[in-house]
Amino acid sequence: MTDPEYVPKACAYITRATGELLVFEGPGHDGLQIPKGTLEPGESPREALFREVMEETGLSTLNATCHLTTDVWTRRESPPKRYVRHFFHATVHEPRDGWTHTVTDGGEEHGSEFELYWVRPSTGREFVLDLDDYLHLLPADEGGAAAASD
Repeated sequence: MTDPEYVPKACAYITRATGELLVFEGPGHDGLQIPKGTLEPGESPREALFREVMEETGLSTLNATCHLTTDVWTRRESPPKRYVRHFFHATVHEPRDGWTHTVTDGGEEHGSEFELYWVRPSTGREFVLDLDDYLHLLPADEGGAAAASD
């Protein structure tokens, strides 16, 4: 049996004053996603968080950033691949209800367009890759209570 590959990821639950959560759809997946990505060599999860949020959303300022939890999530059994997911919560002051951001980092997603918008954390819509596993950890004033009760 092949030893599993462990890929470290930083995942961002970004909310604004209304308690809404920043999401996007695609590319390459059907369903809601949050800003996230793989840590680069020598990069801490927190450093990756800020880099990935900037790359995928264009947002350069995150407020009250805190680590929520870390888990190991199985992407596939054969060949084995596991994600070590570091989930963070951050708030932003963002008046736009939606925008398109084009990735310009020169990496794998270069040129990809992300259609960003806000949803209630308690949305009944499906998130890809089980990215909604920890919405219940959001503070109650950020919609966490609603997410836990739905």
